[in-house]
Amino acid sequence: MHVLYEEDGFKVATVKESQPASLMVEDVRGKRSKVKAANVLLRFERPDPATLWNEAEALAAEIDLDFLWEVCGGDEFAFEDIAAEYYGAGPSAPQQAAVLMRIAGAPMYFYKKGRGRYKPAPAENVKAALAAMVRKQREAEQMAAWQAELAAGKLPDAFVPLLPRLLHRPDKNGIEWKALAAAADAAHTSPLRLLDHVGAIPDVAQYFLDGFLLEFFPHGREAQAEGDYPPPADLPLAEVRAFSIDDSTTTEIDDAFSIVPLKNGNTRVGIHIAAPTLGVAPGTPMDQLVFDRLSTVYFPGDKITMLPNALVEQYTLKEGAARPAMSLYLELSPGFDVISHESRIEMVPVAANLRHDEIEPHFNEATAGFETEGADYPWKAELNYLWRFAGELEGRRGKADPNAPVRLDYSFYIDTLDDGSKKVRIVPRKRGSPMDKLVAELAILVNSTWGKDLADAEIAAVYRSQGNGRVRLTTQPGPHLSLGVECYAWSSSPLRRAIDFINQQQLLALLRNEKPRFGRNDAELYAAIGAFDTAYAAYADFQDKMERYWCLRYLEQENINEMTCTVIKENLVRVGGTPLVIRVPGLPELPVGATVKLNRLATDYLELTLDSRLATM
Repeated sequence: MHVLYEEDGFKVATVKESQPASLMVEDVRGKRSKVKAANVLLRFERPDPATLWNEAEALAAEIDLDFLWEVCGGDEFAFEDIAAEYYGAGPSAPQQAAVLMRIAGAPMYFYKKGRGRYKPAPAENVKAALAAMVRKQREAEQMAAWQAELAAGKLPDAFVPLLPRLLHRPDKNGIEWKALAAAADAAHTSPLRLLDHVGAIPDVAQYFLDGFLLEFFPHGREAQAEGDYPPPADLPLAEVRAFSIDDSTTTEIDDAFSIVPLKNGNTRVGIHIAAPTLGVAPGTPMDQLVFDRLSTVYFPGDKITMLPNALVEQYTLKEGAARPAMSLYLELSPGFDVISHESRIEMVPVAANLRHDEIEPHFNEATAGFETEGADYPWKAELNYLWRFAGELEGRRGKADPNAPVRLDYSFYIDTLDDGSKKVRIVPRKRGSPMDKLVAELAILVNSTWGKDLADAEIAAVYRSQGNGRVRLTTQPGPHLSLGVECYAWSSSPLRRAIDFINQQQLLALLRNEKPRFGRNDAELYAAIGAFDTAYAAYADFQDKMERYWCLRYLEQENINEMTCTVIKENLVRVGGTPLVIRVPGLPELPVGATVKLNRLATDYLELTLDSRLATM
């Protein structure tokens, strides 16, 4: 006696022992096993198991599947009954096995209902399944063609419109990704490297930007919001001539300054901050845009503004007109003591936008403080007065240190050449230069003063506090130890940062004696702080990535094959003339600040890594 049974598929064997509930069987290889009697589908005397299997496979291949499906009707059936219908009464064991194999091998046509029992699929289901099978076959052929193109170093035309997604957020169920992944596996590389190899990433900087935009600005980089947002028409005109100090590329001019001598011998210094909140009411589309974008994003050669250009143009402190502003006025004694301060909402005439590259040749470490000596230059007296005031402020904060080591900041400029290629310029600037100190100290002053005003009025605000080496945003006023102030609330950049925008809204309510937008335990305020923290960190990471990329490009562009580097710690060094920091495996132990020379080897722009080796010390 032989049996065909189902156990992890169909199997045939010869019965050696038989019990009511189980059988001991031996397969064609001589292996014995125990089989449940309930799993047996067919018992037969002849032919032998191996022959039955071979004959059944041959017969199954000849069965017309569509005809078999039609024979089955619409009801549930046992396979042996259909074998009798198909072959006639008394079908042989190979014929029964053939029908079973054919039915079980066609799940589109037959649904399994139990051991040896099936039900024909409805006609519409069969049609849909067959169409799906045809589609899968067509897709398989298409994928094979794409794989062949990729293997030959060619980017398939169908991939071109899908590149942003394939590169940054692929649909791993899509046939394009499956073909790409299969081709990459065959080439023993990653999908990203394969795409780069076939020319899908002609501009690595654009590749990084596209990925960033897809994640953080999926609706487009240009800020847009419906509506018109003019300032109030009845703002008083300030009796000042204000000037700003910014980099030449700055368009969002948040702050400007003014100086007015008073009859009592004192001086009134004005710190004027752009006031977009005068026109942007809470709950408007523009207000929502601020809370969506949260900050301007800066990176070499470009930026993504928090606010639309049209609104920036209305509120930036651009020279040649009176601009809406929130002003902090300080009355100073001849010794720079702050006698009093007052805040106003007004239109401020901006007489000049001073630019670093134009003023620094005249107003610098060698000339600052000598306002009656040397050649004249625009705003000489005002710059020198504010510089001396800034020095007093720094000293009173306990942060003046004439022996502090020189630290550099770097400005990146990306020039487009006639042939369309890009050239990067990296311009170092000493941190703490007279212009930097002037602007920084007045910003610290206005942020700490307005922060204290809000705290004294018990109006909610967002503060930056610092203790134990950690800086954090909080709604509780507290000391910022590294700045040396008792409280510090970002308020000086409302065109560029949502936190400053929020604090300006609160200040506006204070100055107008209105109910502030946010209460002290406002859930919306806490949510905004959390969202800003996350976005601001991500934007800073992107800026760092792009600066690293352009540093690597600069080394190649200038053909710098031997780099002079400074040891930061252990095997971490900074490449001279750039902010680029790299690790040098195997670097000998050297003191911090030591100079080493490295040979530039391979550069990986996708991974932003630079291989180097020690040249001389």
